[in-house]
Order: sequence, then C-alpha cells, then structure tokens
Amino acid sequence: MTISIKTRAERFLATLRHGQILGLTVEEANNDRLVMRLPYHAQIVGNPMTGTVHGGSLTTLMDTACGTAVFSVLPGFELCPTLDLRMDYMKAASAEQDLLAIARITRIADSVVFTQCDVVQGEQGDVVARCAATFMRIGEQMTPPEFRAMIEQGASS
Repeated sequence: MTISIKTRAERFLATLRHGQILGLTVEEANNDRLVMRLPYHAQIVGNPMTGTVHGGSLTTLMDTACGTAVFSVLPGFELCPTLDLRMDYMKAASAEQDLLAIARITRIADSVVFTQCDVVQGEQGDVVARCAATFMRIGEQMTPPEFRAMIEQGASS
C-alpha cells in the first residue's frame, strides 16, 4: 500500500504528543516542501503583557516541521533524530496570529539529511525565524515495526 507524502506527514505528526498539545497541523506536504501550522493560543505566549510568542514554541515548530519533512520523503519509514538545529530569530512573533513553518530538504546524504525552514506570519508572510537543521539517518531497520504499522495504517497511539 502506497500512501501520499502528505498522509505520511499527518500520520507521523499524529504520533508526536507535543504536536497534539500545540495543535500543529500539516497544511501541505510534497517532495519540495512541507508547511506546518502552529495556531496562536495562550499556551505558546512568552510575554503575557504583549502576547508575543515564546521562542521555544518557534524552535519546536521548526524542528518538528523539518523532522516531519524528512520522515515523509525518505523511502521506507526511517526515523531520523535531530543532530543540529541552528536558529535565527528575525523578529518577535506577533500576538493573535498563527505561524506557518515552511520546511525544505536541501540535501539527502547517506548518513545525514540537511533541511532549512522559515517561520512566517501574517498575510504578507513576514519571516519571524529561520533555521538550518540536520538529521541523522539511522536506517529503516531501526524503525520499530509497531511504529511503521501506525503510519501505514493510520492508527495513532
């Protein structure tokens, strides 16, 4: 059974507890990019006086978007832990606006996958943060069969 890249991404995200808590959703996923939404809500606020989003929420969004993109496009069902995540915060994320992470895979090597991600906000797509992240390939054989079955069949834990 072959499932689409977007379905793989959605099913992978559904297995991540932090993704559920934050309300992350996959808006788009294909070979070229993955777009993930983080809805604005009180739990992600870093400064209650201004409603500005906490930087940790942005980091989690970008790491999750990049990791989901990697999992979704690699052949098989290969889990790849984060090796490195370099962040640039461009400006404060505004209150009351959802955030979109646009993740792209820039290179797939034998042992490492390289990614980039922008977090944008607002109708103009203002860049709030940017990252470059690398993920270690550990091989499809290291993915637990139960996890693979959850992705293939769509059953979440």
